[in-house]
Amino acid sequence: MSTSSVPLSGNNQPLKGILLIVAATFLFASHDAVSKYLSGFYPVVLVVWVRYLVHTLLMAGIFVPQSGLRVLRTRRPGLQAIRALCLLGTSLFFTTALRYIPLAEATAVNFLAPLIVVALSVPLLKETVTRGQWVAVGVGFTGTLVIVHPGGDLFTPAVLLPFCSAMCFATYQLLTRKLSTIDSPTTSNFFAGLFNTLVMSALIPFFWQTPTIWHGVMMLALGAFGMTAHLFLTQAFRYAAPAILAPFSYCQIVFAGLLGLVFFGHQPDTTTVCGIAIICLSGFAAAWQQRVKRVPLTK
Repeated sequence: MSTSSVPLSGNNQPLKGILLIVAATFLFASHDAVSKYLSGFYPVVLVVWVRYLVHTLLMAGIFVPQSGLRVLRTRRPGLQAIRALCLLGTSLFFTTALRYIPLAEATAVNFLAPLIVVALSVPLLKETVTRGQWVAVGVGFTGTLVIVHPGGDLFTPAVLLPFCSAMCFATYQLLTRKLSTIDSPTTSNFFAGLFNTLVMSALIPFFWQTPTIWHGVMMLALGAFGMTAHLFLTQAFRYAAPAILAPFSYCQIVFAGLLGLVFFGHQPDTTTVCGIAIICLSGFAAAWQQRVKRVPLTK
């Protein structure tokens, strides 16, 4: 899953930004495909622990030599801990969902997070939401109902797992927005990775299962995929504005569908494809409405 954006720098190269975010979405989808495969052999707690451990070690190797332990200094440790737990909840709910739900469908439901952010930004951040944004939120949830329609294969309690993941991720994004004016993105991301690694390390003795050599390599790749995707995502927002890049984040659903077809033999039916398309279109609409809100009127 992707993280929030960073402020756009003066280097405006939208094509480079688009290519970077498309590459990031492919890596995120690949990360989820590997998670789905490994969760069929190992406890979800083990898979998620390895993902955060590798991510944190890679970040430490990149940023600690540059900044030392200053990279972990935060003015709001309590809020950072809550943010990290929201991200951990996203990982646990979504990885568990992948054991029961096809990759594309789980990814699509999880992409309700941007729409949930719009809805929650009113009571939590006191932001103003336009009528068009509310319509986009309603349409997005309608798309979810199309995917999990009564009588369909996904009309089971398991579909609540990616929805819970989306709720956690939406809260994580809201806290990220709030902390963006307090701590640097590097501090926030490193803190979340280290905090979640420590939390999962306390649980891992109860879920330990020694992986095979090949599965161990895949677990290392899992962390590398996630870390590289986050770096690409961060760089993408250095070259292009969030309003330009937001629609391309939905490439992750397309990549998830292709990987699900190639590696798991799952092909979504027509109704599911329609539901996914509705969610994508609602996300585009919400992003466009946000862009319109930020563009000042001229005479």
